[in-house]
Amino acid sequence: MKLKVRVIPNARKAEFGGYRDGSLVLRINAPAIDGKANRAALAFLAEQIGVKPNAISLISGEKSRHKIFEIVGLEASDVERRLAASPARR
Repeated sequence: MKLKVRVIPNARKAEFGGYRDGSLVLRINAPAIDGKANRAALAFLAEQIGVKPNAISLISGEKSRHKIFEIVGLEASDVERRLAASPARR
């Protein structure tokens, strides 16, 4: 499944910020330098969804705030349910 995410780097803490324009808003406490925010977003998503980091890949938006992650092995309904139950949800 593909997940649209708007990543906001340099946040105070890593957390979800709801949805905006059809994308999940993800605040990450890593700078947008040398791919640090991308790696932090991928690791945070993997932890919150409950999959291994190698099950998620960034397929679009490497240098943009608007990113598309592909999650292997889960259906959209599974991901939505897991994200809704996440303790990092605001």
